[in-house]
Amino acid sequence: MANKIKYGLKNVHYAVATIAADGTATYATPVPVTGAVNLSLPAQGDNYTFYADDADYFTVNGNNGYQGDLEIALDNDDFRQDILNEIADSKGVLVEDANSPIVHFALLFQFTMDQQARKYVLYNCTCGRPDVASSTKGESIEAKTVTLPITAKTIYNASLQKHIVKSSTKEDTDSTTYAGWYTTVYVPTAATTT
Repeated sequence: MANKIKYGLKNVHYAVATIAADGTATYATPVPVTGAVNLSLPAQGDNYTFYADDADYFTVNGNNGYQGDLEIALDNDDFRQDILNEIADSKGVLVEDANSPIVHFALLFQFTMDQQARKYVLYNCTCGRPDVASSTKGESIEAKTVTLPITAKTIYNASLQKHIVKSSTKEDTDSTTYAGWYTTVYVPTAATTT
């Protein structure tokens, strides 16, 4: 039976990427990010249409990936070191280096569906620094979340010979692939026909 509705967000993971000279990537083992609250990544890029002979002569898809926010309960120490590239000093204090290089990573997550959860991976993400913010406790405690600005761009896949942005499961995804989604980053290996 096919899914009819989508709701919920869970099982957010990141996997640090190592990008080779040919533009392909290999990934470390995915690490869970607990406390996912919201994910909003609007698509980036517009279609470009060239007009000639008084008609739509040529149109190209402008896929520039996605850009938006991942809202979580709290950014944990592993994430701050692995993705935000903060440094732990000898006293166990995390230090933000103003000149640290950008870390590329895959972002994995799933949306709950009425029949079977759909799992996703965005292959070439970067993360901006979150704001430093909180407020005093009043008569009741109100949780303050952390918003991480995420940019997801294309990455080259040598097997497909294409630049790809994301993959997602569907109802008939191979059961081994589906079950192991958070064990290793799924990378397409061959084009399929429909």
